[in-house]
Amino acid sequence: MMAMAAAQLGYRTIGYAPEGDNVMAEVCSDFFANGWGDKRALAAFAAKCDVVSWEFENVPLSAVAAIPQTLLAPHPRALETAQDRLKEKRFVERLGGKPAPYAAVDSDEDFMHAVERIGAPGILKTARDGYDGKGQWRIGSDRDAASVRFPGRPCVYEGLVDFITEFSVILVRSADGEVRYWDSTANVHKGGMLLTSTLPAGEIVEAQVEAARDIARQTAEALGYVGVLTLEFFATAPDGPMGGPVFNEMAPRVHNSGHWTIEGAATSQFENHIRAICGLALGSTATRFETVEMRNIVGADALGAYGILAEDGEAHLHLYGKREVREGRKMGHVTRVGKARA
Repeated sequence: MMAMAAAQLGYRTIGYAPEGDNVMAEVCSDFFANGWGDKRALAAFAAKCDVVSWEFENVPLSAVAAIPQTLLAPHPRALETAQDRLKEKRFVERLGGKPAPYAAVDSDEDFMHAVERIGAPGILKTARDGYDGKGQWRIGSDRDAASVRFPGRPCVYEGLVDFITEFSVILVRSADGEVRYWDSTANVHKGGMLLTSTLPAGEIVEAQVEAARDIARQTAEALGYVGVLTLEFFATAPDGPMGGPVFNEMAPRVHNSGHWTIEGAATSQFENHIRAICGLALGSTATRFETVEMRNIVGADALGAYGILAEDGEAHLHLYGKREVREGRKMGHVTRVGKARA
């Protein structure tokens, strides 16, 4: 979707990914199907580029280091921060953000001490490489904790947050420091994966979004960020123990909860990311409709996705062209919009 947005602006795109059947190959002008450790291929790729960006945060830092830093946008320190849950939480804490109660876990003993101090229920997460609910173990009680073994790599134990809803702050920042925000959606997850993003997000999000935006802006500024940045939050009761927005995680990229912006906003997150990294003026992030809902199409649901168009002729269907249908794999999304804003 980034490549398609770039093409609309007249840019040629070159993709790089280890998988030879990556759907990027179908929309890019050129494509490198090489491993992340292939320094020669990375150098050849970089030589063809004026700007290099990424669309997911688990690109190995060693691969990023093989690209001249002058080509990279955002700055690779954003990847380094977001790839480690401990670094990420401490980074946002230093800016005044509030994460859920957490503790570093490097052994079975650490884990039991963390559960004792923070309490259950909670979630044990690998510090690195978690995505869409992977690398996570829900701990419902002390008894559950006793049956879980430390997975042998750095982890974080987080206490569960008693939240009202989840929401995301998606911003775009230009090289000269201009920041624009899209409206925040209320997000519903299932099994650790985003299911829906909806506007309007509701009164509780509206009451807490400015504080969350302030943390997101400070994060972007501290990282020297250029492009689209996403921070996810829990909206909690103002009179509760957390008392406002609780930081969950960041994504230094365009984000699933922003896919609604393709039809729902004056300028999509994808186009504004390309504008930012290419030094163009940022587009308006205004929402175009009174209501918007984006719903992910996951796994076998994609097999009947064309039926959505028969049921609702005004639905906007996006299928990603992934050849293999797997349980829990995002295959596309559908966006529905309401009445146009005056």
